Amino acid sequence: MTRSVTRVLVPIDFSEPADAALQYAASLAVKVGASLHLLHVFEDPYLGGGAFAAEMYVPVPQDLRETLLADAKQQLAARLATLDEQFHATADVYTGPTARAIADYATTNDIDLIVIGTHGRGGMAHLLLGSVAERVVRTAPCPVLTVRTTTAEVPGTAVAA
Repeated sequence: MTRSVTRVLVPIDFSEPADAALQYAASLAVKVGASLHLLHVFEDPYLGGGAFAAEMYVPVPQDLRETLLADAKQQLAARLATLDEQFHATADVYTGPTARAIADYATTNDIDLIVIGTHGRGGMAHLLLGSVAERVVRTAPCPVLTVRTTTAEVPGTAVAA
């Protein structure tokens, strides 16, 4: 059975690899007539937790949290504004563990493809920091395309750099 791609999710962390993924996704969406869905995940320290959360927990003041969320929404809106209306693009901010939130969003919104940027870390950096893209690949309900280029290297882009 052939699965058509009509809804493409692009997780955005405001990094160069995420912007490259957005450009790649926009180029792909034009070719297949898909809509684009931008998602930023805010890892709220109030909701976080892990094996060492008690030792590492430093609460973020509520006003700082609200400022960070407002900034994320503003940056998403700026990226959304660069997209042509043909994409029927949306932008959302979720709160929670990044990879899980991306997979949950994809499930809830019937996403057909996730296009995600990767920083391409290796060695100790990968061991210590892990890879959100890798966890998304393992947990997503749909195919995941990873993009490891800079915005300047994406051919035929439909998004302003």
